[in-house]
Amino acid sequence: MPRAVWGFLLLGALACLPRAAPPPGVLRINLGTEPPTLDWTRATDSVSIQVIDQLMRGLAELGPDLRPVPALAERWEVTPDGRVYTFHLREGVRWTDGEPLRAEHFVYAWRRLLDPQTAAEYAYFLFPVRGARAYNAGKLRDPNAIGVRALDGRTLRVELEGPLVYFPSITTFMVTYPARRDVIEAYGERWTEPEHIVTLGPFRLEAWEHEYRILLRPNHDYFAGPPRLKQIAAYMVTEGSTALILFEQGILDIVRVPPLEIRRLSSHPGYRRVPALRGYYYGFNTEEAPFDDSRVRRAFGMAIDRAELPKVLRGGELAASFWIPPGMPHHNPSIGLRFDAEGARRLLRDAGVDPAKLPPIRVVYNTDQTHRLVAQNIQKQWQNNLGVRVELDSREWKVFLKELVVKPSPVYRLGWGADFPDPDNFMSLFASYSANNHTRWGSPRYDRLVERAARERDPSRRQALYDEAQRILCEREVPIVPLFVSAINLLVSERIEGFEPNPMDLMFFEGVEAH
Repeated sequence: MPRAVWGFLLLGALACLPRAAPPPGVLRINLGTEPPTLDWTRATDSVSIQVIDQLMRGLAELGPDLRPVPALAERWEVTPDGRVYTFHLREGVRWTDGEPLRAEHFVYAWRRLLDPQTAAEYAYFLFPVRGARAYNAGKLRDPNAIGVRALDGRTLRVELEGPLVYFPSITTFMVTYPARRDVIEAYGERWTEPEHIVTLGPFRLEAWEHEYRILLRPNHDYFAGPPRLKQIAAYMVTEGSTALILFEQGILDIVRVPPLEIRRLSSHPGYRRVPALRGYYYGFNTEEAPFDDSRVRRAFGMAIDRAELPKVLRGGELAASFWIPPGMPHHNPSIGLRFDAEGARRLLRDAGVDPAKLPPIRVVYNTDQTHRLVAQNIQKQWQNNLGVRVELDSREWKVFLKELVVKPSPVYRLGWGADFPDPDNFMSLFASYSANNHTRWGSPRYDRLVERAARERDPSRRQALYDEAQRILCEREVPIVPLFVSAINLLVSERIEGFEPNPMDLMFFEGVEAH
């Protein structure tokens, strides 16, 4: 069924809901699209993460100050050299089928993440663990040689290749969550369906009506106490303007505000804006001409006046030529290419590129109003400043993600939000071993700088390492062009209490009430 037809039918179906106030305790949100997966080992996108974060928890979770605090682990210790962590699990934590949580569930989950057969894009998150990278690369065959083991039912020991100042923060992210071998092996690819999945977060998966909605209900055995909501209904309304109409009709309780509506709604009592730890960039397929030449990539980066983009989007965005965002340690606003149209044209000439003879440059983005506005602006700038022809092409979310893995387009749009609040989360994204690096670019020097910075305890030396790595990424090699740092713009219904957006754009609903 065409997306436009489905969107129309969905709007009609939701519009038929009673206009009377919904039952107390029911929260209605919009996911925007179908989650590609609820397998937290394989998920890579913000839609899947939003659902998974209601269903699961890890060893630690982020506190209000974005520092890791105990969750499934009641405490942990680290050796003086920073190489060995020992996590002590809470007593009495149970999965939704009543099975007790055991340290072995983490061992299985981490080995599954690293198994090359799993092909998990986030496997590199655990490369700091002893033997993890070698196992993922197929150079180490024995999973028992990986530095993670259960000392007993409630004690997990993790050995690192070297000290890592932010390691507890990694354990707040979904790919480190525990998993059940018996469930996954019993049901295969269908283990995440409601009738099979077992979880241990504040909510349970009640129903997954594909391409329509997901229903969550409280987990009354949650270790921190049951949530206050009776149900979460998460719909999949692709068009932001449609979701806004449903909010204004009282059918949705939380929605993202489309860019063209921000000015009109900025005085709404439910309007919330928070600066985000999220960068927005255009990536190049560096194996495809003309972007296999760094001079061409630099030229296209210099031909963008980023200051235009916040004016177009009007959502509190910050123009950015750097990659580590403000609010993150080791941010440096002086890094990055500056707008210089004449210099960009000169670089193309130096590279032997005649803009008039280039075939149209294809820019691909996933279907969304924000991405369309950005693409149209960049199209205009590149045509005016470089004299090239630019074609725009949009894709449905799951198709877009698949194409990035199989064959990235010459230019594509992506964003990256903090999975944990340390610059390594942004910088390791473009390491040669990162499966989330879709540029086909790699630099041994960049890799070494990022790895040294991850282990460096001295803040000034760590700053120098990240500055040099960012100059390679954003000024010299330029596999990506950072465009802006995002802001979060939401509307929250007056019937919702206890919800506040955070800079990492994570939504946790266990403390939320719906009146």
